[in-house]
Amino acid sequence: MSSAKRTPDPDQTRAEILDAAWDLVSEEGAEVSLARIAEAAGISRQSVYLHFGTRGGLLLALVRRADDRFEIRERMFGAFATADPRERLDRVVRVWIDFVRLIHPVATDLVRLRATDADAAAAWEDRMSELRGWLLELVKSLRRDGALAPEWGLGEAAEYLWAAVSVQVYGLLTDDCGWSERRALAVLRRTVAAALLAR
Repeated sequence: MSSAKRTPDPDQTRAEILDAAWDLVSEEGAEVSLARIAEAAGISRQSVYLHFGTRGGLLLALVRRADDRFEIRERMFGAFATADPRERLDRVVRVWIDFVRLIHPVATDLVRLRATDADAAAAWEDRMSELRGWLLELVKSLRRDGALAPEWGLGEAAEYLWAAVSVQVYGLLTDDCGWSERRALAVLRRTVAAALLAR
């Protein structure tokens, strides 16, 4: 019987680092050190650098893994395929706010750090630029189907929607105002539909 040690699977190691990082950032904030993340993952700090290059590379991989872990692309594009345009918009809002609820602790900290931390700012902008693109395509589909209120330009409508369902707005309603997650979702669904859809 061979006593040779198995070579660690790099993809599995990478996933374990990211899962440890997610838990730590959720609990302690995005300023947590790479040494703490390495310790939590049971590896050396050098191994973290080997997998991600820099702290910025780790943060970017972290937020992209959240997209994969919670299947946001699949869920959003499933919502985009809804035939009725009013129901399409409503489904997108519900899917996105459910995702915001899951990522809220980490996302809130990235938002907080953006002004002073270039790595956090780059990770945040990477994900938000993709979301803005998705929402622009959604708004285009609403106009194509005659459901977008005529006073809206496409870019303006997409930007409004992005802001209205943002992590920041959700946090203001649930954290600062003390609203329940259910109430915040219901109000966002109602107000977004009232603002964007043709009467």
